[in-house]
Amino acid sequence: MNVYYIISYDIHNSEEYQKYPQGVLPLFEKYGAEILVSDREAMLIEGSTKTMNAVVKFPSKEIALQCYHDPAYQEVKKIRINSTSNCSIVLAKEFEKAQ
Repeated sequence: MNVYYIISYDIHNSEEYQKYPQGVLPLFEKYGAEILVSDREAMLIEGSTKTMNAVVKFPSKEIALQCYHDPAYQEVKKIRINSTSNCSIVLAKEFEKAQ
């Protein structure tokens, strides 16, 4: 069953952050992930939002967690941590329709 990273954070160092996509995109490809949403200009309808919002689809929970725990991602994650704040990453499973 597909699962999704629902990611949001505030970018406070755009120059440093530019290195993050270069490091994370090959990892997403390695794990069969698909970026469905990546938006720095999302429109707030209700509640609060952050400067970056993304949704990434993975083929399974196990694969999504393998990607997150991959040593290469742990290195790339340092770039995100140093260039963003208020980060949240939620792993949510796909909605199952009643049969």
